[in-house]
Amino acid sequence: MLPEQLLKEAQNYQEKIQEERRYLHRHPETGFGLTETKAFVKKELQDMGYEPIECGKAGLVALAGGKKEGKVFMIRGDMDALPIEEKAEVDFASTNGNMHACGHDMHTAMMLGAARLLKDHEDEISGTVKLMFQPAEEIFEGSHDMIEAGLLENPHVDAALMIHVMAGMPFPAGTVVVSSPGVSAPAADIFEIKVKGKGCHGSMPNTGIDPLNAAAHILLALQEINTRELGISDRAVLTIGKMEAGSAPNVIPDVVTMGGSIRTFDEKTRAFIKKRLVEIAEGVAKTFRAEAEVAFTSGCPVLTNDKELSLACEKYAKELLEPGKAFSVAELNAMAPADDSSSKSAGSEDFAYVSQEVPSIMLALAAGQPQKGYIYPQHHPMVRFDEEVLSVGSAVYAFMALRWLEEHR
Repeated sequence: MLPEQLLKEAQNYQEKIQEERRYLHRHPETGFGLTETKAFVKKELQDMGYEPIECGKAGLVALAGGKKEGKVFMIRGDMDALPIEEKAEVDFASTNGNMHACGHDMHTAMMLGAARLLKDHEDEISGTVKLMFQPAEEIFEGSHDMIEAGLLENPHVDAALMIHVMAGMPFPAGTVVVSSPGVSAPAADIFEIKVKGKGCHGSMPNTGIDPLNAAAHILLALQEINTRELGISDRAVLTIGKMEAGSAPNVIPDVVTMGGSIRTFDEKTRAFIKKRLVEIAEGVAKTFRAEAEVAFTSGCPVLTNDKELSLACEKYAKELLEPGKAFSVAELNAMAPADDSSSKSAGSEDFAYVSQEVPSIMLALAAGQPQKGYIYPQHHPMVRFDEEVLSVGSAVYAFMALRWLEEHR
């Protein structure tokens, strides 16, 4: 398959891919509740001639190729949105209170485009391409759920790839950045702390146990983990993003609920912070006569990129795209000023569960330059993505799979 031919064929599907993306954008659903989304994707695949199989709570799997003996390469597209009210100025905006503010509608549409390309060239596939349509990435549960349901078997997956569109990147739309070997996305842990006291009238605090006071001290004490218990090379972030309590200014409530997240780049640091979080919360609460209960509600491990796959995909990307449109993270770091953060990310990704099981790679696809008005970041209610990249993304998905299978016959 000549790369220029595949790009041209993908461009011929641009209008269809855009139409599908806009449908998905207008009908965003969250978590595992992807009733309309899954039905839409399933029908599109069936219309192409696929026989999609349900996997886990809300996932779909389809197989391309298999007519020639060979290995299995998996490509992933996540389908879920965020519970954010959209404020972006687009004529296909969502009105249901959810929003594809992370670009998963782009991923799903690009995967459907790749499915068409692969179906068109099915006789040429040197093995099998497994298409993974995943729910619940935003809550770090969908990938693990699909793996538990048998995603990586029948047939067994030998290597896997994901693409994530990136808004606000200072690169031409359609530029691909291939992750270097090693960790490219940190582990994430979402937690909740319930601080229990004894409510009373605000004029008589001595008759109760103030959970707000205890929670405030817990918030401050947790900062000690980073400043005094981690080394300078232990990259980690602990954030409290939610504190909820009470409904009246003159009443001390019974309970305060705190919510937060931890991001770490290795499992040892991750385990240490989680242990200290529990110890500090419980210990500080006890100091102020309150009780604290800590629950880790969701999370995912670090995403690790395979060395051989990283080098191969960098080569494939440069074969497919014109000069200056494909880089490795290492190349970008070498070119970027010391204070530039365009090639760095602290966002977690539950494709990490796949990377813990089979050789995997994460690619970033530039989808909107700030100088062209794409100034808002992912997860912002006004974020927009440049649809020009849709056909390119479909071609990248398909070409990576085709080339890797060709080289591993």
